[in-house]
Amino acid sequence: MSPTEPRPREAVRAEIREFLSSRRARITPEQAGLPTYGDQRRRVPGLRREEAALLVGVSPQYYIRLERGDAVGVSQGVIDGITHALRLDEAEQAHLLDLLRTAATPSRARQRRAPVARAVRPSLRRLLDAIAAPAVVLSARLDVLALNPLGQALFDPLFKGNDDLNNAKLVFLDPRATTFFRDWDIVANDTVALLRAEAGRDPYDRALSALVGQLSTRSEEFRVRWAAHDVRIHNTGVKKLHHDVVGDLDLPFESLPIESGSTTSLVTYLPEPDSSSHQALSLLASWASSHKQQAREEDRGASASKPTATRPQR
Repeated sequence: MSPTEPRPREAVRAEIREFLSSRRARITPEQAGLPTYGDQRRRVPGLRREEAALLVGVSPQYYIRLERGDAVGVSQGVIDGITHALRLDEAEQAHLLDLLRTAATPSRARQRRAPVARAVRPSLRRLLDAIAAPAVVLSARLDVLALNPLGQALFDPLFKGNDDLNNAKLVFLDPRATTFFRDWDIVANDTVALLRAEAGRDPYDRALSALVGQLSTRSEEFRVRWAAHDVRIHNTGVKKLHHDVVGDLDLPFESLPIESGSTTSLVTYLPEPDSSSHQALSLLASWASSHKQQAREEDRGASASKPTATRPQR
């Protein structure tokens, strides 16, 4: 641990403080149904800690300790009160629970999660190849672990030339992303929200911390979004893409965990039947097949043109 890097417990306590304070800042006393008495000298946006404590149903002293990360013995009733008072959605409540659980666990009892395996088992690769739609396997840190051929063809305009395939790096560090993703702002927000949720589940993941540090250093767009402390459940939706070969596509997607409790997901992109995106994917599949066949023929031609080595005559 570097001298400037916070200790794990301090980092989690800071995360709780920043998350709860950012949620308080979203809610005005008027929205919460609290009197303001014409107070025009409020120095903080949103609710004060004392007002949040009142809505949660705990003393101001208790709430202040909680927001500072003292999470030992927090009851479900208090968590429910915070959820209601700060209007947390499902993803935000899950994130808070992850943070409180980690902060309340003694250091000696914490177990680091095993490193994410980069290899994808053969049966999963066969499953990928059997899926007719584009399909991608992603780690919780958004590393691209595997793709099927149509998935490779779909993301080729963005993946081409990149050896380190990580969706967050591609979104924020590759200038082609703003053209490839037609709704780049939404994709950027979702990407950061997914990483923030994962940081709550495993605050001691050094690879994730390194990824966040790299993105924060190199991307102002990432840094601003990371500071917002937004989290999100992102299991389904629509990706709007622009492909160099087939043009615009609107692709509904489904993200499914590989197995129970796993943070590795299988993401499939399933266009509406008979839609223009469905037709565009069919065209892309045909293009990718012919392109692959052409590459094979060029390889065979290059091999045939190589001179055959002969033994020197004695």
